[in-house]
Amino acid sequence: MASALAAKMRLNSLRRKQAKNFNVRITTMDADMECSCEVKSTGKYLFDLVCRALGLRETWFFGLQYDVKDTVAWIKMDKKVLDHDVSKEDPVTLHFLAKFYPENAEEELVQDITQHLFFLQVIIKILEEEIYCPPEASVLLASYAVQAKYGDYDPNVHKPGFLAQEELLPKRVINLYQMTPEMWEERITACYSEHRGRTREDAEMEYLKIAQDLEMYGINYFPIRNKKGTDLLLGVDALGLHIYDPDNRLTPKCSFPWNEIRNISYSDKEFAIKPLDKKTDSFKFNSSMLRVNKLILQLCMGNHDLFMRRRRVDSLEVQQMKAQAREERARKRVERQRLEREKHLREAAERARDELERRLMQLQDEAHMANDALLRSEETADLLAEKAQIAEEEAKLLSQKASEAEAEMQRIKLTAIRSEEERRLMEQKMLEAEMMALKMADESERRAKEADQLKQDLQEARESERRAKHKLLEITSNHAMPPELSFSRENLSFDFKDTDMKRLSMEIEKEKVEYMEKSKHLQEQLNELKTEIESLKLKERETVENWLLVCSRGPLVRLRPQNRFGISFSCE
Repeated sequence: MASALAAKMRLNSLRRKQAKNFNVRITTMDADMECSCEVKSTGKYLFDLVCRALGLRETWFFGLQYDVKDTVAWIKMDKKVLDHDVSKEDPVTLHFLAKFYPENAEEELVQDITQHLFFLQVIIKILEEEIYCPPEASVLLASYAVQAKYGDYDPNVHKPGFLAQEELLPKRVINLYQMTPEMWEERITACYSEHRGRTREDAEMEYLKIAQDLEMYGINYFPIRNKKGTDLLLGVDALGLHIYDPDNRLTPKCSFPWNEIRNISYSDKEFAIKPLDKKTDSFKFNSSMLRVNKLILQLCMGNHDLFMRRRRVDSLEVQQMKAQAREERARKRVERQRLEREKHLREAAERARDELERRLMQLQDEAHMANDALLRSEETADLLAEKAQIAEEEAKLLSQKASEAEAEMQRIKLTAIRSEEERRLMEQKMLEAEMMALKMADESERRAKEADQLKQDLQEARESERRAKHKLLEITSNHAMPPELSFSRENLSFDFKDTDMKRLSMEIEKEKVEYMEKSKHLQEQLNELKTEIESLKLKERETVENWLLVCSRGPLVRLRPQNRFGISFSCE
């Protein structure tokens, strides 16, 4: 029982200890952070905690904002955090934002972190169109935002399309012109390339210097009504109070600079602006929401205090901060110059290294090429040596073939010479045979003529014999003669006839036999001559074929006709 009671007491004690702390999530324009605070922690404690975490010393520009219903509110420094109408969710979400804006960012913003936080907040307000920005200024501001994020423009790194995922222009500006994202990127890149050499801090400051000249920069607008019940807008900024028409937030209907305002009073939802000039009537207005009235009063008091503070001598803390900032900027400038020199030297060294590497690669390529050429030359030399050896062997073979062809040519020449001699002999024999044939033809003609003459003589003899017989018959018939004498005459005549005819026949037969024998002998000689001529022609054909065969395996042989019976040979 006692142990159970002790456990219950420890649990209640633990719950009480846990209830004394709460979790807070702080969202800045750069990052989010979470911390655990005691329930009694004030707004100043939490604000100082965030400023220390960020390294921020220019704390008078910032505050902790929270959402409440349909408006916003700021954490009061002297009030506990949980006493505000913050959300009871765990963790409690607060926004660390700039509450007041400087008149001149370049002169007032000392720390780089202060400048960076303002830069991020102004970008968001321009993109969300809480600050009106004309298209030309939007492109220029976008180029400085790109310079702050990416550094100097490098065409080898920042290629077309590198801004495709970036939100740099208000949607109103994009919809105002019929331009593609690529065309917008080209215009922004053209301006971006001109910002070479600017650091991130320089680019952010240039952005703020352009943005602070915009009509809606640093103004908080609140709906109000004047004494007549007319709906108006009250603008509170670093320079004073401005009254706007609800439809025109750019040009105020009237303005009350801080140095011309004697007093601002607030009573029962009604504000009264009293100018220094007592002859000028006070401007009274009211707002239906108590929270808005309190917020207007806070902003008026804070901006007026800063306005008066700017016109006084800086405090020792601010002077110390500015001196440190100047020293830091000078150190950064020197460091930047040193880095720039080192960058140039490094770039020069890299260019020299690249040149040396390129030269080395070139020399290596030349060496490889030379090595390849050497290998090819060696291969070519080996091939040429092999070809030379083959050519030498072919030359030897050709020389041998040439010798063989020369010998064959000599043999063929000798053969041709012998053939020529034999041909001349055959021609001579043919001429002799022709002469003999002509002679035999003449002889045959002569013999034929003689035979004709003999036949004619025989006819004449027979005619003479007939006439003699006739005459003898006449004689015997006219004169009587003894029978013995008549018989002997007949016998005489008969013997004469037979003897003469036989003699003639024998001579004719003898000549015919001789003629036939001579003709036969001449025919045999002619046949032998034809056979020898055919043999010579066949031998010459075989000789030419052999020579052509030899020339096809060796040097070229040209055949030129020399005469109608011989062939002349030449070798190449």
